[in-house]
Amino acid sequence: MTEFLYSPGAQAVFWSAILAALLVSGFYLIQKARGMRRSTTPNASDLLTDFRNLHDRGQLSDQEFRDIKTMLGKKMQRELASDGDEG
Repeated sequence: MTEFLYSPGAQAVFWSAILAALLVSGFYLIQKARGMRRSTTPNASDLLTDFRNLHDRGQLSDQEFRDIKTMLGKKMQRELASDGDEG
């Protein structure tokens, strides 16, 4: 019976199964890492809230806050447009 395990056909099946398992595991890990990165990236609305808090505490000048608000406003428009495309 053990002689069968050393035959070329059995070896091919064994190594093909190992390769398939590694590929599936790698694909799963990559997808999981991409999902984690996406979920930890703050959206423009969250960033604007944080910068507004800094401005309210006097850690950002009026001009700095206006500049940031302008940039984040454009980002918010892009985010809203891309959300509309998905639905």
